[in-house]
Amino acid sequence: MGGDYAPEEIVKGAVLAAQQDDVEIFLVGSASILENQLARYGSAENSSIHVAAASEFIGENESPVAAIRRKPDCSVAVAAKMVKSGEADAFVSAGSSAAAAVSAIQYMGMLGGIYRPAIVGSLGTFAPNTVMVDLGANVDCKPHQFLDFAIVGSVYAKKFLNIADPKIALLSTGVEEGKGNEAVREAYSLLKKSGLNFVGNVEGNEVLNGKANVIVCDGFAGNVLLKFYESIGGHARDWTEQKVQKYPFLGILVKLLFNKLFQATRISSETEKGGGGILWGIDGVVKIAHGASRAPRIANAIESAKNAVKARTTESLKLELAKFDQGG
Repeated sequence: MGGDYAPEEIVKGAVLAAQQDDVEIFLVGSASILENQLARYGSAENSSIHVAAASEFIGENESPVAAIRRKPDCSVAVAAKMVKSGEADAFVSAGSSAAAAVSAIQYMGMLGGIYRPAIVGSLGTFAPNTVMVDLGANVDCKPHQFLDFAIVGSVYAKKFLNIADPKIALLSTGVEEGKGNEAVREAYSLLKKSGLNFVGNVEGNEVLNGKANVIVCDGFAGNVLLKFYESIGGHARDWTEQKVQKYPFLGILVKLLFNKLFQATRISSETEKGGGGILWGIDGVVKIAHGASRAPRIANAIESAKNAVKARTTESLKLELAKFDQGG
């Protein structure tokens, strides 16, 4: 029931995912609304799609924490409970990220050793072997959380990028150890002693050059940087079209370039592939999709969640955390 174009595009995306992949889907929310939406598609199209009733859902302007307490039968809470009970393997939401996170924490629980969940994302197009964490789940972070993020990012890089010993870096205002705010400086010391393949700080101009496979930052910086990065394709296209508008032939070439070789939407979609947008640290798979997702991106989100389940990401993170716990 969450998302800018819910429930129409969510249902359409579920149907698309069912057509493309061997997956069973539960649409969680108002049974009457979802059944009416699903009825638009033939029975052959939706035989693997079911409706799981939830009597409430969280509105756009509601406080997630308060809403989850007031509405224990809201759609995101019901979805989280279904994963906890084993009725479902993963939980996908295009609604409020905070509401999905609060529901997951309350009803699915956290992995031991992780203080708060984090969102990891691949940088795709320009840096296919680089991921960032956190991308928005935690605005203010303690130093030890940066270590959590590094462990999470390391598991992601091993599982989805097939990098045996990922290089870890901290996003900061300079490469020197003493650069950055207090939390970053203290995190630097923790990471240096962690046993991870820590390569130090990276600045903004080094994010795409391959110096690190995992870039660690707080969710404020990560979310701002990700959205800027995802906007590059569209702005580059618009700027180039404006520059060549006096030359029609060049304009045709620009459109060909961006539509065929450098799609403006490609960067955004590639950041979501694999385990991108997975809420790591939860005891189970939770996929956070963009609120503005249309059907194809919802289908991609469902595929991403399925891939995370098949890759046994939760179990891998548990094993990695156990190593650190044993090592003190």
